[in-house]
Amino acid sequence: MQTTVVITGATRGLGRLAALDLARKGARVVAVARDPEKAERLRAEADVEVLLADLARPADVRRLAREITDRHEHVDVLINNAGLHAFTPRTTPDGLPEMVAVNYLAPWLLTRELLPALRRAPAARVVTVASEAARRHGGLRLPEDLTETVPFTARGSSAHYGRSKLLGIMFTLELARRLAGTGVTANCLNPGFNTTGLGRELRFAAPLEKLLTRLSIGDPARGAALIVALAADPAFAGRTGGYYSVPGARPIRPVPPADDPGLRARLWRETERLLDG
Repeated sequence: MQTTVVITGATRGLGRLAALDLARKGARVVAVARDPEKAERLRAEADVEVLLADLARPADVRRLAREITDRHEHVDVLINNAGLHAFTPRTTPDGLPEMVAVNYLAPWLLTRELLPALRRAPAARVVTVASEAARRHGGLRLPEDLTETVPFTARGSSAHYGRSKLLGIMFTLELARRLAGTGVTANCLNPGFNTTGLGRELRFAAPLEKLLTRLSIGDPARGAALIVALAADPAFAGRTGGYYSVPGARPIRPVPPADDPGLRARLWRETERLLDG
């Protein structure tokens, strides 16, 4: 039976490489994109289904989930890959900090809305792309960090980005606990340093990416391969609650406070209250 894989952020960088690889391996790939032109280019490269959505808007995430479940009886793999590092503070039309909305709230909500379809699969996997940037999170305040929009500089953006990735790790570990024994596994990964989309909001990003590529620094194939392994490798069947990194899919210990089960559970409750309130 053909495996159905949903992957966000699939038109560039790691997501594109992973989507193309999974399609070549015979999966039915449902690629979620924001930009219609990039979506068409991806469709021209491989036999994939493309759905458009603005992951910064919870209402659009819910619509996306309904569209997926209307089209597909079950989902075997959900890859939460889409991410954003903004170098200036931006607020979504719903009043949310954009990096938190895209990097954390969207994966949380899309996963929850697709859980019935994931449970209908014989064995399903949720894979979330995190980052070791989480180690520079600068502290966590709940529930304030889910909604507060505060000014920051390009240099100060690292802590906000790291915090949004920390939330993704905490979400994954709590999801794994909640899904224990259901046949649905949840793991996250650090794809390492990658040149694709590197600081794309910075004016010098394009020449820097070309230079690093020539020097063979930040090869995105490594990170994409880890995404594909967690999504499809039989070696990871049944394995849940892990945080893995390149090289070699090695397990790593999450940075505090991601190792606090009580705080992970509180984060889940606060997120639920925010999105359902």
